[in-house]
Amino acid sequence: MARVKTGIVRRRRHKKILKLTKGQYGTRSKLFRRANEAMMKSLWYSYRDRRQRRRDLRRLWIARINAAARLNGTTYSRLIHALKKADIQLNRKVLADMAVRDPEAFSAVVGQATS
Repeated sequence: MARVKTGIVRRRRHKKILKLTKGQYGTRSKLFRRANEAMMKSLWYSYRDRRQRRRDLRRLWIARINAAARLNGTTYSRLIHALKKADIQLNRKVLADMAVRDPEAFSAVVGQATS
């Protein structure tokens, strides 16, 4: 069997990994093995946290809607139920934005849903 040498392939792979970990602390940006570990961990964190960001934003929207709903004499759960019954299709992102930027419009939506 013929001997296989990595040649330029290994160099290119190492350079790619070291470029990805540029800016990390200490050996995580200098040594290939540590850099590879750091890169794999950071890719896993970014994958996980993309999903976590959606959860966090939804929690924030619900908190904002609840606060604004309570200023209008109802609660979050009653408001969402009333919106579904009145067939008003506004998602939580839009409702939260409305509650923060345009309280009068939010009050009008609450009035429309609860009447």
